[in-house]
Amino acid sequence: MKTYQSSSKTGKAVLVLEDGSTFVGHGFGATKQVSGEIVFSTSMVGYPESLTDPSYKGQILTFTYPLVGNYGVPPYDKEQGVLKYFESDTIKATGFIVHELCKHPFHWASQRTLDQWLKDEDIPGIYGIDTRKLTKKLRVHGVMLGILKVYEADEEPDLEQLRKEVKTVPDPNSTDLAKQVTVKEPIFYPSGGDKTAVLLDCGVKYGILRNLLRRGFDVYRVPYDYSLEQVMDYKPDGVMISNGPGDPKQCIKTIETVRQLVDMDMPMMGVCLGTQILALALGGDTYKLKYGHRSQNQPALDLETGRCYITTQNHGYTVKRESIADTGLIEWFKNANDQTVEGVKHKTKPAFALQWHPEASPGPYDTEFLFDRFRKLAEEH
Repeated sequence: MKTYQSSSKTGKAVLVLEDGSTFVGHGFGATKQVSGEIVFSTSMVGYPESLTDPSYKGQILTFTYPLVGNYGVPPYDKEQGVLKYFESDTIKATGFIVHELCKHPFHWASQRTLDQWLKDEDIPGIYGIDTRKLTKKLRVHGVMLGILKVYEADEEPDLEQLRKEVKTVPDPNSTDLAKQVTVKEPIFYPSGGDKTAVLLDCGVKYGILRNLLRRGFDVYRVPYDYSLEQVMDYKPDGVMISNGPGDPKQCIKTIETVRQLVDMDMPMMGVCLGTQILALALGGDTYKLKYGHRSQNQPALDLETGRCYITTQNHGYTVKRESIADTGLIEWFKNANDQTVEGVKHKTKPAFALQWHPEASPGPYDTEFLFDRFRKLAEEH
């Protein structure tokens, strides 16, 4: 095993929120200015997976766990054409906020420091600020827009200028973020199995791909705005609606395709954003949560069995419970903390969706059996 030292030569860094709140700390990663929605995750591990999760597109991510980077960054190894240790090919978060940055990671698989990785990917980060104070503010106010700027070593921050600029920061959720992270052309992933799945890529995590391949699905990963005809060209045994960033109501073409697929009894599984898209496709509604669910310990309660699962989640929107009354969907899971909808399934059609990530990455893996359910639906229909 080796230790790696940080290569950072950045200077100060500043985080400014839309209400004028200012946090001054130390910069790491790229020296640049970015803006976005400030969110927090209470995950204790999994920063390589979180930073590469496309659902964080447009967001500046805060980790509440006090020390981040201690096991470095793993290699870009692949298995069946899919990265093993990351959830996409590049960092998707706009910026990164931590309390303490580990500059000397120690792990057998580490290839570089977190600082060097962010620098290589041109992503700015800030450390040395009170992330507990920041998180408490976001919990009370809700997620906020903000600016993160990392300065060169000899630069001094202009706080007043940043406070002026933050008033004009655009809301990333007002744009079609899924369009920015979906695959541009179809990609085929062979498993050698006997079933075919079409994956509507709204910003898929690679953990979903890995689970489909392990269950004998040959996977066609297609752009999120594919039509029914384009999807059916692949003669799928089932369709997966992936996770992704932003407001689900921006995915207009995806919603229409899913509506048509449900009408023709196509076996379907949705994850995270896929849950919201399924509900919208059938006439339901969605709304934005105050500060979202971003952690690895969200309790999802099965309303049929009474069993509660600990789940990984990353979403800022959810399904409005009363809106699904006449859609053919029934609530299957709910969050034991805030009672929000966590899963739905159709009364008569082979379609279901979960508001959490059953593929987890980095864990827990308690609900991977739901991929087996999808496989069974594909076999039966």
